Amino acid sequence: MRHLAAGSPLGRRWSATAVLLVATASAAAAAAAAAQKPTDRPVLGPAPASLTQADYVARRDSLLAHIDSGVVVVPGAREPVEHFPPFRQRPSFRYLTGFLEPDATLILIKRGGSATGTIFVEPPAPRTEFYTGARVRYDELGRRLSLGARSKDDVNAVLDSLVATHLPYYFVSDAESAEFIEDDSLSFGRALARRLGSAHSGLDIRDATPIVAGLRARKSTAEVALIRRAADISSLGHRAAMQALAPNMNEFEIQALMEYTFRRNGADRPSYASIVGSGPNSTTLHYDHDNRVMHAGEVLVMDVAAEYQGYAADITRTLPVDGKFTADQRVIYQIVRDAQAAGERQVQPGVPARQEVDSIFAVVSAGLARLGLIDSVGATVEAPSGFCRSTTNRCPQVSLFLPHGPGHGLGLDVHDPAQWYAPPNQFGVGDVFTIEPGIYIRPGILDILPDTPGNRAFMTRVRPLLQRYANIGVRIEDNYVVTPTGIERLSMVPREINEVEAIMHQHLTTAAARDANLVGSYPASN
Repeated sequence: MRHLAAGSPLGRRWSATAVLLVATASAAAAAAAAAQKPTDRPVLGPAPASLTQADYVARRDSLLAHIDSGVVVVPGAREPVEHFPPFRQRPSFRYLTGFLEPDATLILIKRGGSATGTIFVEPPAPRTEFYTGARVRYDELGRRLSLGARSKDDVNAVLDSLVATHLPYYFVSDAESAEFIEDDSLSFGRALARRLGSAHSGLDIRDATPIVAGLRARKSTAEVALIRRAADISSLGHRAAMQALAPNMNEFEIQALMEYTFRRNGADRPSYASIVGSGPNSTTLHYDHDNRVMHAGEVLVMDVAAEYQGYAADITRTLPVDGKFTADQRVIYQIVRDAQAAGERQVQPGVPARQEVDSIFAVVSAGLARLGLIDSVGATVEAPSGFCRSTTNRCPQVSLFLPHGPGHGLGLDVHDPAQWYAPPNQFGVGDVFTIEPGIYIRPGILDILPDTPGNRAFMTRVRPLLQRYANIGVRIEDNYVVTPTGIERLSMVPREINEVEAIMHQHLTTAAARDANLVGSYPASN
């Protein structure tokens, strides 16, 4: 969904020699990828087991094992000002506690080899609870979480008193998403750290966010099961959309059908703002207005997925609105699908993530060069400052049509940490991530380029081709887990051209019958 920029550590300029990587893929990984076939329909069996308090205790112990001594402060999300969307806990706080009420803070203290933990929560307020429902009481919370429990009003006093221990303070960021941590200045946690630093000169304040990110990066078997469930539910939504789509529908009809399917099958919510973009909207990466009438001859990009017990799926499919790809759409689609397959073949434990990225860009570049949309595989263009986030203003021509990185980690956040984010930047067992190449033909893309002698010949030659392929946006995105032997695809939605066209001709006339046993198998929300 929310894409890594092409200039991110795994999205910046790729090597022209990377074409060779496509032919040198691991045989074991290729066999594993080839073995993954979409079933007729995912069968949702009994719900997977929820995480237990033993899991959360083990996670807190793992965090404390990374520090010698100190005070660890982990703020949760604050009560939302608006009533929609509903409250959602911060991923790192949820990872360490499983506690889903607002305005909570976890404080862990490690000293002399022993550790204690206290969670600070909203105190009982009978009138407020007429609106919110009953809050968990301190004694119950202590038993449930294996932590001490106190009022959130005591946080400042407790942190001030602990300064006398001369221990360092470790803060875990509560920024809304990992993408915003670097620029965060307004979150509760950042303000808390700033106040402590101002009130206590010389206080040693450190960042524990990378420690927690490292723990979150490797998913446990239980976490993979929850993500698999999110992907299975998401797959039902995508299949429903494939069987319902027809010309003259509005994008919001598909959005509504998919989100209805998610919730009816036990998902918490969509895992991000649903992207349902047709025609020209298919070329806008984060289009989420979802409010355009779709026409025959256009494509529809559906970047829509579900969240289950806090864990996100992230799936994208591209469909022909009238059920059959045009010849030009098929060519673009197949390049993207081939690029995704090339990336899949690279993934093995211990393989540099750069190798997967390079193989994807090599296939996309070779395909665009065949169509004449770029001059050659390694051709560059003079671009506006910052367009491809390189040290110069020369960008690969391919970045005009594929401006984002082709994958990211997946978990409690739709952009979750992955082991290959950190040195040595290699895939590891337990990585859960996306592979999501795309090609986006925006008819006005050349207008962003400076009028320079080096660009003019390219622009003159390419402009007629942009009109031919105008408004064809294709993205194919799936979810994977790295296993000891290679890679497993978790998102079993039709993606080959013949599969997509075949299921689109199986139009639904009625909604699926309610499955009371399925609904009853889901755990009650806490």
